[in-house]
Amino acid sequence: MSVPLDRLYNFLQDVCNRNDLIIYGFFPHGSRKLEDLKLLFSGKKNYSWFEMNIIPCMIMHDQEPLMYHLYNKKDFTNYLKNNKPKMPLKLIDFFSNLHLRACLTAITNAYDQILLCHSEKNSRDLDLYQQHGFIGIYYWSHAIIARDWYRFAELDPKLAVDFENITHDFLIYNRAWSGTREYRLTFLEMLINNDLLDCCRTSFASMDNQLHYTQHIFANSDLVISRNDLDKFCQSNTHDANSSADYCVADYATIAIEVVLETLFDDHRHHLTEKTLRSIACGRPFILVATQGSLHYLKQYGFETFDGLIDETYDTVINPLLRLKAIVQEIKRISQLSHNEKQLLWNKLYTIAERNKRLFFSKEWHNSVVKEFKDNFNLAIQQLTISGKYQDTADQLFLKNYPGMRHWRKQNVGITLENRIKFSEWLKENKSVF
Repeated sequence: MSVPLDRLYNFLQDVCNRNDLIIYGFFPHGSRKLEDLKLLFSGKKNYSWFEMNIIPCMIMHDQEPLMYHLYNKKDFTNYLKNNKPKMPLKLIDFFSNLHLRACLTAITNAYDQILLCHSEKNSRDLDLYQQHGFIGIYYWSHAIIARDWYRFAELDPKLAVDFENITHDFLIYNRAWSGTREYRLTFLEMLINNDLLDCCRTSFASMDNQLHYTQHIFANSDLVISRNDLDKFCQSNTHDANSSADYCVADYATIAIEVVLETLFDDHRHHLTEKTLRSIACGRPFILVATQGSLHYLKQYGFETFDGLIDETYDTVINPLLRLKAIVQEIKRISQLSHNEKQLLWNKLYTIAERNKRLFFSKEWHNSVVKEFKDNFNLAIQQLTISGKYQDTADQLFLKNYPGMRHWRKQNVGITLENRIKFSEWLKENKSVF
């Protein structure tokens, strides 16, 4: 299954009742390449030049965590040279300082800021974007996406709980381990060292991003592993990135608790993906291996966690290595319970999991997530300002023959609808000079 992101983004535009909004997104899904930041057409085949300059722009960066320093000036310079070959070098030098704004069709859009739609909280990267001409719009995009991906789980009879069918205490999906996921190598080593693999259904891919795990250079030296035989203890994982868009009935029918390995762990941000919501959609209890405070994040959306049944103090541990150790220790404790103790525990856990599932699939919960986006969008729109500074700079560097535009902007600044209409009319009358 997959969500057509243009449909999702057009839906968000519709709920805000904003036809005058130009949307950009990374296509294909999950890409971070600058050349993949493309215009989303909303009910029309193209926009005129003056529309590009007077309509606010929004970049959808809600699928992956923000990484401001992933790009540098050289990246944007090369992008502009390749995609706008006729642009004067002086303009390229100026625009390459504007980060993702440099990739928009109309870099000199009249608005001083670009709207940046994202799905993370407590984000220093968002702070950097907002210091450099962007206004953040938060919403939990994966919540809306997961409801579509896992929609059949709501009524799937094969997901009915039968404790007699359980063969493993824990289900652990462990596919990719490069980048922000390097902690998964450390986690697997801890499971092996604690003789816990027998109670887990898991697998492992020795290669990720065309690199063998023994060649991986850890960003966090505290997480460095000592073993070079991890692949000998697990089945080989052959799934691709699309596997998270579905759920496996055979897995969920035969395990008691899922250990969710999130995208971010050794980080300060809260960015929970469909991985967490898949457990909830399938009505399963979980242990969440994510950034500190992620369980608290879930509770803010109305979900219950399993404190008192599972020791969830791991969620309060700031140090990532110690947080991993606390999680492994709790896995070990549960694995050593007697059969009867496990049965009693599962009964209590699944009662909570069923309530979470009902909440997730409720119309009220879906509406609350959409409302959060709508409220944050409206707040961001109110913060937009118009000074024409990017067009002024372009004028000074390139459009020296059109002083009338600079004079108009000096006399008509502000975000009022009246001034935007005036600007539109002025551009229509003078577009031939461009």
